[in-house]
Amino acid sequence: MKALTEITIPSKKKHYRGKVRDLYKIDSEHLLIVSTDRISAFDHVFPSGIPGKGVILNKISNLWFKNITFIKNHIVEDDYRNFPKPFCQIDELRDRAVLVRRTKRIDFECVARGYLIGSGWKDYKETGSVCGIRLPEGIQMAEKLSAPLFTPASKEDKGHDINVSIDAVRKQYGEETADRLGEVTLRIYEYARDFLEPAGIILADTKLEFGFLDNEVILIDEVLTPDSSRFWEKSSYKTGASPASFDKQIIRDYLETTAWDKMSPPPPLPDEIIAKTVEKYEEILGRIESVLGKKKQA
Repeated sequence: MKALTEITIPSKKKHYRGKVRDLYKIDSEHLLIVSTDRISAFDHVFPSGIPGKGVILNKISNLWFKNITFIKNHIVEDDYRNFPKPFCQIDELRDRAVLVRRTKRIDFECVARGYLIGSGWKDYKETGSVCGIRLPEGIQMAEKLSAPLFTPASKEDKGHDINVSIDAVRKQYGEETADRLGEVTLRIYEYARDFLEPAGIILADTKLEFGFLDNEVILIDEVLTPDSSRFWEKSSYKTGASPASFDKQIIRDYLETTAWDKMSPPPPLPDEIIAKTVEKYEEILGRIESVLGKKKQA
């Protein structure tokens, strides 16, 4: 299978091109979101794509969107055959695109952390806190927290998002909206964490996005995918080290062994690294399908 990194829709101009997703404006109320096979690491999009990655991300998101019923989301249609023309005639959109309602995006990433890793671990080592939340001394890398934390981050057009306190969200959107974001972010995290545990998967953390539709906060973008979450293998998990994860960590680890300076254009990825990454993405899709499928049957 060849990676699909670019999609051209005849007579249609892209509304926005992200690191992974392309957006097309349908009308004043709807957008089409297309998940490509592009892969990014260290804030660079690589010339090599990951075959089938966009389909996997789209399938995982759609599974969660359908199962998370305690908050509304932006999905209108996920079958490309029911999209308006010419999109319904583009077979490349099968399983990798969704028609959604346009919202006024809330300009913060809403992060739930159940374990201390990544930028949270870095902040804790430097300050003893994460996003202004003071934590006990002596916590190890990848250790489970006594309770999940809501740790927002500002959305940056370039570079990494910046961790902020909930006060920054309150200042921009008001206390009621900020508290609602924190409440629903943690509820989604806990809901998914409890479903994944029987499949032997630890949900370490996840980042979510929300928007306003008719003044109501709804869930948008992607949900609980390997690009937005850290999924760990429960059987091999231990504190004090960064656990193996079902995402692009394979690529990051490989790049750390190269001479690439992370500033110049990124190099092509070896076929072996691409194949291992595909395998991880396919495995997490299968594991998530297994637990959500059982829920549907129950």
